[in-house]
Amino acid sequence: MGLGQQEPATPTIEIIQDLENQSKSSSPISVPSTPLSLIEKIKNKIAMDEKFFSLEFFPPRTPNGAVNLLGKFDRAARGCPMFCDITWHPAGDPSGDKETSSMTVASAALNYCGLETMLHMTCANTTKDDVTKHLQKAKGLGIRNILALRGDPPDGDEWKALDDGLAYGTDMVRHIRKEFGDNFTICVAGYPAGHPDCNNYQEDIQHLKEKVDAGADFIITQLFFENKTFFKFVKDCREVGITVPIIPGILPIQGYASLRHLVKLSRLEIPQSIIDALQPIKDDDEAIRKLGIQMALDMCRELLDSGIVPGLHFYTLNREIATREILCALGLWCSDPAASRPLPWRASANQKRFTEDVRPIFWASRPKSYLYRTSEWDEFPNGRWGNSSAPSFRDLSDHHFFYLRSRAKIDERLKMWGTKLERVEDVYEAFSCYISGKENREGVKVKSLPWNDDELASETDIIKAKLEYLNSEGILTINSQPAVNAKPSTDRLVGWGGEGGYVYQKAYLEFFTSPETVSILLEVLKDYPLVNYHVVNAEGTVDITNCHQDTPVAVTWGVFPGKEIMQPTVVDPISFKIWKAVGSPTVYRGPG
Repeated sequence: MGLGQQEPATPTIEIIQDLENQSKSSSPISVPSTPLSLIEKIKNKIAMDEKFFSLEFFPPRTPNGAVNLLGKFDRAARGCPMFCDITWHPAGDPSGDKETSSMTVASAALNYCGLETMLHMTCANTTKDDVTKHLQKAKGLGIRNILALRGDPPDGDEWKALDDGLAYGTDMVRHIRKEFGDNFTICVAGYPAGHPDCNNYQEDIQHLKEKVDAGADFIITQLFFENKTFFKFVKDCREVGITVPIIPGILPIQGYASLRHLVKLSRLEIPQSIIDALQPIKDDDEAIRKLGIQMALDMCRELLDSGIVPGLHFYTLNREIATREILCALGLWCSDPAASRPLPWRASANQKRFTEDVRPIFWASRPKSYLYRTSEWDEFPNGRWGNSSAPSFRDLSDHHFFYLRSRAKIDERLKMWGTKLERVEDVYEAFSCYISGKENREGVKVKSLPWNDDELASETDIIKAKLEYLNSEGILTINSQPAVNAKPSTDRLVGWGGEGGYVYQKAYLEFFTSPETVSILLEVLKDYPLVNYHVVNAEGTVDITNCHQDTPVAVTWGVFPGKEIMQPTVVDPISFKIWKAVGSPTVYRGPG
């Protein structure tokens, strides 16, 4: 059942006057008329002297690892990285459709986690046709950024130039530009200490120049241990005419064994000063982690202060805490989500959804499900929500994709929701504990529900006590938002759209309840004609509403200087029936 206020609040004269004044001094988050490429975004940051950061991840070995990695992507997105990149592993079917393939992981980061994504791609022991197929698939998935590498062949194979293949990274860059023009932003790797397979350092610099001349847009360096190595590398690059941005690659030391393994793979030498610092604490992982964070922080500060570094690229090794601590200390991690949030929901980073600015509220807690269900649309709502009976919502019945699965394991979910549900009040308790944040009778915190895979949105604090009471009485809420009247668009709880505006919300509540409670509510609601409601059941035999079936109602909107009123969230009766099929308790185990 869904309930919502009918009449919006009207801005006061004072607010209108304030908006007029704001338009003279500030503006909402600027959205270009066409999507910018990654290199254009980087150049814009450089022009405005705004430092940025990016993060590297590698595909996990198991499907469960892939689900957990998506959780890390979601958390990374809150920090507002410029982009994330996904490594390419030739031995692991990197272009396949498995949850663990590089292509699938990169697509999920882009399409479902809202991250600008760059995919590594190698050409070692690969035919030109296969490289082209990989690129075509990436383009079809919306991936527009490639880190072009020669790479290494799978373990046990020797590197060899194929007759119909691409021998070096330069050949790959040239091939991408020839076959795909400017469809891809191309990054290449730089080696501050020289590539281990190259005859000498100067020759390696010349090869890098060839890659840039072939069409590479920017450079990310391999890890290094001393900033003087990077500064010399940049100087030498500029002297041979390389003018593209060069971003240093940073690897926070997080373990003695992992460091030795990486050094073995990269064939780098660790400075004696670092060895001397690590040796006494090599068996103390926490001490090494703290030292590694401090060393990386000192390096980053010197790099950023140098004036020649536009941003930092972090090799995360799929770990998030150390990198986030460093970025927070540097002031690069976004600490105010409202300030950088153009809409109240996180948008996909796929360019085909660039103009999308309206969504139904029903999928607010299951955004990945909505993104999947609408992924085959050719056009997306812009400015207003049209007739949702026209587009087709993709069916979930035959596919349980990893990006829609709960990140909590089955045994963890049982502990949260109850190993035995012997009476209806046991269900009430699970919902109430989720809202309140209190432990259940087994001493376990309920951090998610089948319809809410994350903890409560911060705005829920405004109505938390009321929701807790409702759930304890059998009104089992799965979606809600508080009424908001002319809050500044920078408000930490409900703000979006940038500075200078005001945001509004109608109170909204979506819940499960018994037929008996519905009958009582319908009688009570007769005395509240300004409250819209829509009642449906799982079987589709009940469909009661006082709304116009073909008319969506805005439940979130914003007023910004110099812009039309934005209405990014709506209640749409037709979409509600589609959501009903997933929101129903009968699909308790479904992905949503």
